[in-house]
Amino acid sequence: MSDREPLRQRLLAGLTRLKLELDDATIEQLLDYVDLLMRWNAAYNLTAVRDAGEMVTRHLLDSLAVLPYVTGQTLVDLGTGAGLPGIPLALARPDLDVCLVDSNGKKARFLREAVRHLRLKRTRVEECRVEAVSGEFDCVTARAFATLTDMLTLGGHLLGDEGRWLALKGRFPQDELDSLPAGFSIETVQRLDVPGLEAERHLVIIKRKLDGSATRDQP
Repeated sequence: MSDREPLRQRLLAGLTRLKLELDDATIEQLLDYVDLLMRWNAAYNLTAVRDAGEMVTRHLLDSLAVLPYVTGQTLVDLGTGAGLPGIPLALARPDLDVCLVDSNGKKARFLREAVRHLRLKRTRVEECRVEAVSGEFDCVTARAFATLTDMLTLGGHLLGDEGRWLALKGRFPQDELDSLPAGFSIETVQRLDVPGLEAERHLVIIKRKLDGSATRDQP
């Protein structure tokens, strides 16, 4: 599609600034995801972003900015909405087992269609509340989902002992950092420079304390 070329160039320029290298097939899959999101968004109102170019910036590049911090082989994306950052990360890391969690029915329907359409064989969708998800993951992601306290209270049981919680935030969340629940500690707070996005972005990386104070609740 000729009208896709400006989106491709915008994505490639952003990836260059992020110092990320993705193969041509992955680039096309990412653009396929934007196409699908544009189509579904007209009827389902999945995101407030209506322009495809802005989706490249605010959804693809904003999500992929955290790719260098993703570790391990399993990832759960909480409150994923339209699949952010989970789907871009799954496309960029096809070796990763990804679980997308959202309790909203229309969003879950879109997610299942996106997983099928994009042939994400190692990605599954859980249509439920965060606290109902079971398992243990190497990496937990959450974008605009809740405060750090609420995130960890509801989903802290999903973080593996050596895992990383990647919380995507806007401005530096000092108040939230000051009230972190017991049993967890801040590894670092990294300012993210998302190409084309003027708003502040910070990535809060949280680890589990292994002194016994973060024992998971047993069913």
